[in-house]
Amino acid sequence: MSTGSSFSSDTGTTRGTADTGGINTYKGEERALRANRLGTPGLLLSVVAASAPLMVVAGVMPTVFGVMGIVGQPLLYIILGVVLMLFGVGYAEMSRHVHNAGAFYAYIARGLGPTAGAGASLVALVAYSAMQVGIYGILGFEVSGIFATYLDIELVWWIPALVAAAVVGVLGWLKIDLNAKVLGVLLVIECALVVIFDIAAVSKPGPEGLSLHAFNPETLTGAGLGTALCFCIAAFVGFEQAPVYAEETSRPQIVVSRVMFLAVGYAALFLAISSWALTVAAGPGSIADTSLKEGPGMLFGLTEERLGSTFTDILHILFVTGMFAALLSFHNVVARYAFAMGREGLLPARFGRTNRASGAPGTGSLLQTVVSVMIILAFAFTDDKPVGDPTAPVLRLFTWMGNVGALGVILLMAAASFAVIAFFVKRGAGRAQAPRLVASGLAGLALLTIAVFTVRDFDVLVGSGPGSALDWLLPGVIVLALVGGLVYGAVLRSVKPEVHARIGLGNEAFQLEKAAESESARR
Repeated sequence: MSTGSSFSSDTGTTRGTADTGGINTYKGEERALRANRLGTPGLLLSVVAASAPLMVVAGVMPTVFGVMGIVGQPLLYIILGVVLMLFGVGYAEMSRHVHNAGAFYAYIARGLGPTAGAGASLVALVAYSAMQVGIYGILGFEVSGIFATYLDIELVWWIPALVAAAVVGVLGWLKIDLNAKVLGVLLVIECALVVIFDIAAVSKPGPEGLSLHAFNPETLTGAGLGTALCFCIAAFVGFEQAPVYAEETSRPQIVVSRVMFLAVGYAALFLAISSWALTVAAGPGSIADTSLKEGPGMLFGLTEERLGSTFTDILHILFVTGMFAALLSFHNVVARYAFAMGREGLLPARFGRTNRASGAPGTGSLLQTVVSVMIILAFAFTDDKPVGDPTAPVLRLFTWMGNVGALGVILLMAAASFAVIAFFVKRGAGRAQAPRLVASGLAGLALLTIAVFTVRDFDVLVGSGPGSALDWLLPGVIVLALVGGLVYGAVLRSVKPEVHARIGLGNEAFQLEKAAESESARR
């Protein structure tokens, strides 16, 4: 069953209509993801779950307030919401023309060329994998704390982290329907609890009263502003994943763009209000010191003062389940990127096959699980701190990997913005497309600026001071992925031009290959 959407080449000529319905079996292999699996509610829950709202409120916000010293965090979410809305204008329009589980790299390939797409594909794999693995750190730390508090059992953080990686790997092998239901239930509950806290904080403000100081532009100062921008934009990550599921949605031309704008709007409003509520509860004058001292525990302390210990206990549990939902979401996205790359020849062909029973990209799922386990073990073996010390799982694994991943996603969004412009210019875009192209250009410039500030301030994140090797080694992970991908793309162009030409075409490449072989057989 065809979606009815035509895929256009970089030169603007029609190159066929992709059949994204059902599972295409070709040479005994499943070569497409199952279509019509998701509607607007299921897709929205899947992509919003990646941001793990409670994890952001309890883990990200205290880090930005304390470590980076940015009191005006609520204002940052509003500014970033505007930037991402501008980005979404062109990105959403692109999603109507290109349906590919490779999303970012497919768009970049169609706009800036296959070699650029190859570079973007490797950056996407590394960035999303880093963000997922970082969450394992804070999840392991929180579960360890729960065991110590409620069961009086000392449990090193990496044991629950490894267990979570195994469970996520198993669920990643299953069809998206199951994951969407799990994500949806967890997401609705944790969002409701955060809203209840917000109301309680405003109803019972701290010693400085009901202050709007956090929305003062003068609060956006300090050496950690660049890293704060990176950390805060990571809280939005998820909305841009909607096109990854385009092949699995009903009416992708409508559903994907609708979900992206709903996700950005929700995140900007929810995060701005919640971070402001934290400043009201703790006091804008003391929020930085309190956050630095208590970390994720700040939210639970403020909650217990206002809503009691039972509510706080439930919040602890939902903190873990919310992180688990985010892990599932990131796992699914990485597996689909690997699937798209395998289908187009950027990875071995086995990555481009789906499970017969569930339609899930099984090999990509397995790859993501193995990578996660290896990185968790690497941080575990180098952890010489006592049980309960957050240095390895939170201050290193979570913050280091989270910011590395966020930097990669920011660069991908910037490149995608310029790719949108190139794509439509090649197609002879007229006046009707001009506003979208201007929006994409503004978003691309803003995102590049954020990336520059992030790299400049990385020493604040690491806490090592200027001149440390980590200041360039961590951002260097993304640079290495980009350079490696570009070199790989250039090699493919010389050695395997037919593979190079398929980059970004997705299921359309499969259709063209099938048609070419049929034509050859007739001759």
